[in-house]
Amino acid sequence: MQQRISELVRSPQFAKPRCLIIGCGDVGMRLLPHLVDRFRMFAVTSQGAASERFAQLRAAGAVPVFADLDQPDTLRRLAGLANFIVHLAPPRSDGENDVRTRHLAAILPEKAHLVYISTTGVYGDCSGAQFDETHSLNPNNARAKRRVSAEAILRAWAKRRGGQLSILRVPGIYAADRLPIERLRKATPALIEADDVYTNHIHAEDLANLIKLAMFRARPNRVYHAVDDSDLKMADYFDQVADHFQLPRAPRLPRLELEKQVSPTLLSFMSESRRLRNQRIKAELGARLMFPTVADALKRMSNKSCTT
Repeated sequence: MQQRISELVRSPQFAKPRCLIIGCGDVGMRLLPHLVDRFRMFAVTSQGAASERFAQLRAAGAVPVFADLDQPDTLRRLAGLANFIVHLAPPRSDGENDVRTRHLAAILPEKAHLVYISTTGVYGDCSGAQFDETHSLNPNNARAKRRVSAEAILRAWAKRRGGQLSILRVPGIYAADRLPIERLRKATPALIEADDVYTNHIHAEDLANLIKLAMFRARPNRVYHAVDDSDLKMADYFDQVADHFQLPRAPRLPRLELEKQVSPTLLSFMSESRRLRNQRIKAELGARLMFPTVADALKRMSNKSCTT
């Protein structure tokens, strides 16, 4: 595999700049059509060359590269492969440090351009306050602390190696096939108005476009809120989806009662309230959202999208 990659690097096709996607899942696959005309695309997968995933990546216009962020020895083939890197891979589900990003940072080249997809969870609970990217970080759980760890690791890499880092802090991602349909069908409860939290949203297609814009327009070592214009409490979001697909609205309970019925992970999402301003993506990246609000997106969806 390493020999094959070396051959590709030397080929005439590399008149195009090279871009590497780490963690090429749903958003990465949506990103590829934005980039294949401008870059020679590579995408990391931890599945083998005979896998269906290799074929999917090739069909989307990317060269699949086997590597595993949990196995540092497999990352050596990535060193120097591309000067533009999109890091979409999540941390592991244990601990408070992102060892995967630490492994990646060890092989990142000098002066590379890297876009990292972080989470708005790094701010913790903000009691519904509105704020911009200068707000202090206060992660409330290990999941968010791992993202803070990843941001710090990449900032240190950028400073040490002269890299250009862009951090997109992303809220709940939705799309026609990423809606809380199953939750509504199961009648999973939501919070009553008095106890409910503000939550932020971004459509998966808008996120892919924001990543592309950050690659070309972001200021060096800058944070951006990759959020839309919605100003919704969580239960109101569920109600909009339920009404659109003609499903029963989620029952609403006071927090003390809801805590007895939902998982600790779900409860953690229902315990943080914040409203993130997104002026920076518009002023600096020139973003024009395809789906400015959840309501706008639902208007463009048909009931045929209700498949889960």
